[in-house]
Amino acid sequence: MRMASFHSRSSNSNGNHPASSFSLLLLFLLLASVSASGTVAKAISQPTTCNFDRGPIVPTTPLVTFLERVQETALATFEQKDFDPKLYVDLSLKSNLSTIVTAFHKLPRNATGSVLVPDFKEFLHEYFDGVGDDLVYAEPPDFVPEPDGFLPKVKNPQVRAWALEVHALWKNLSRRVSGSVLNRPEFHTLLPLPRPFVIPGSRFTEVYYWDSYWVIRGLLASKMYMTAKAIVTNLISLIDTYGYVLNCARAYCTNRSQPPLLSAMVYDIYNRTGDLDLVKKALPALLKEHQFWNSGIHKVNIQEDHGRNHTLSRYYAMWNKPRPESSTIDKAHASKLLNAYEKEQFYRELASTAESGWDFSTRWMRNTSDFTTLAITSILPVDLNIFILKECQRWKGSNQSNNAFASNFVPIWIDLFNSDTCIVEKVKKSFQSSGLLGAAGIATSLTRSGEQWDFPNGWAPLQHMIVEGLAKSRSQEAKSMAQDIAMRWINSNYVAYKETGAMHEKYDVEKCGDIGGGGEYIPQTGFGWSNGVVLAFLEEFGWPEDLKIGCN
Repeated sequence: MRMASFHSRSSNSNGNHPASSFSLLLLFLLLASVSASGTVAKAISQPTTCNFDRGPIVPTTPLVTFLERVQETALATFEQKDFDPKLYVDLSLKSNLSTIVTAFHKLPRNATGSVLVPDFKEFLHEYFDGVGDDLVYAEPPDFVPEPDGFLPKVKNPQVRAWALEVHALWKNLSRRVSGSVLNRPEFHTLLPLPRPFVIPGSRFTEVYYWDSYWVIRGLLASKMYMTAKAIVTNLISLIDTYGYVLNCARAYCTNRSQPPLLSAMVYDIYNRTGDLDLVKKALPALLKEHQFWNSGIHKVNIQEDHGRNHTLSRYYAMWNKPRPESSTIDKAHASKLLNAYEKEQFYRELASTAESGWDFSTRWMRNTSDFTTLAITSILPVDLNIFILKECQRWKGSNQSNNAFASNFVPIWIDLFNSDTCIVEKVKKSFQSSGLLGAAGIATSLTRSGEQWDFPNGWAPLQHMIVEGLAKSRSQEAKSMAQDIAMRWINSNYVAYKETGAMHEKYDVEKCGDIGGGGEYIPQTGFGWSNGVVLAFLEEFGWPEDLKIGCN
């Protein structure tokens, strides 16, 4: 079945890449970064080549399977209102798994089969290390309190002082895996990585793939080039081991990836440092990743009305069970479904949505009021395809969504679009009329669903891609719009920081200074990509000395 009709035009290989003379890197970037147009968010279809409940399954480890049982027991025992299932699959063992499994089976239980709270607490204390004990603080070798040339466009002393505090957060978030992870990996769900890294913060104590791009953008603004390169080295090591970058560096994330931004990381670091050795080291891994996203279950062949065939990509996790880090939550949702077939299909959609990074949003639901109608495997996301397609496309067709999502405008981030004044003008007008721009930034969608990737939440990566795309264009109006959006976002981040003492994972764009909410877990702080985007915005736009910061 055809997914949508569209007309394609050849991409311009003479785009405005600053390193165009470096043919090897440019060749890959053209393969990995040029795209489909941003006028649509999704196209629904039923490909005839794939049954959605079938596909490859990456086996989990015995440790993960056991920790899911511990997770279920913890929920039944503690009955916490804000129960976080992830904490239990992140536990590290103090002794052999077989010994702990035996002790688990010997736990006394009451008439209903539940473990008493004191007994379960003692069991956890005796056999498991605390969450985060598999990590060790790592002093970044390239951190200095105020780097030379740091944010030269920031002239306001108040803003500069805050920016230095955000810069200092890189020290707080810097980690390396413990010796136990390296020597006894079977005791941990945390995967061994060769170099130090920056964690997002709070419950997220491991590397996440697409988060790393905006962490790196902030590190580059902080002149922390060694730390940025170390993150890329770790991601390359995951490709060398698994064939793709994992969603996160945990054993339960091996069944999926995340938006492929490694080439953009390498490209940006090269532009700052001129490190050709890093590019040469990365290129085989980048080509392997490109193949991963353009073959197998991620590849979708479609045909337009005139018979021309095209290949696009989708998210499709290698998994059809509850996500271990959210197993109790996933099972509760799936309990509404009638049979095992429907549940397996739903579990695959859940994991595939996690692969998108947008977990969760009405963007992926057939029925926006029914969470079990997630259908991301039958959607061709424009923002995924801008990273990996060889051609740019002009889309049209009845199978496309007219709903407003921030992802509609992500293609402006790609040079081949923002260099076309006509396209930029259309995008600008469309964005102005979309209703997505709020007092404090760009909303993820217009639907107030309670999911975290919906209204009224705004997320740092979406702000950055849209703002940077507008700022790089040749339109002065678009540049002014970019600066206005960036300043709204900076003001809100600043006020929230001053009120709470922390940077946050997401923000409420309806009101300056409000943090975001919704989703599966309580709001998190830290926070890697939020820090990175604030620093990147301040580096790009600066802050005049006489301009006050805050909510006006």
